[in-house]
Amino acid sequence: MIKHPVTIKRVYEKPEKADGARILVDRLWPRGLTKEKAKLDEWLKDIGPSAELRTWFGHDPKRWSEFAKRYRAELRSKKETLDHIKTMAGKGAVTLLYGARDIEHNEAVILQQQLNK
Repeated sequence: MIKHPVTIKRVYEKPEKADGARILVDRLWPRGLTKEKAKLDEWLKDIGPSAELRTWFGHDPKRWSEFAKRYRAELRSKKETLDHIKTMAGKGAVTLLYGARDIEHNEAVILQQQLNK
């Protein structure tokens, strides 16, 4: 049971105490960022969209709707990882981190919606 809504933010933003557990949800490590600067608690790369889906999407906002549909379908097979994040959110704040520049069209937005349902 989630007691704290899951939040999202770019991994390049300054870490804050209010972030709680910081989880990187990108399949690829963010460019130019050291592990020390990222201040991660976990990197759940397998929760990110498949390489095929990520390549197809290419961060094209015109493909957002279809990307969201396909990514949600992929998430159906990630129940264990989703449950892990929900358990963490039951204990305290959780922030999903992503590297994309587009704050509206990235996998963390969809993941946040799924977790906060």
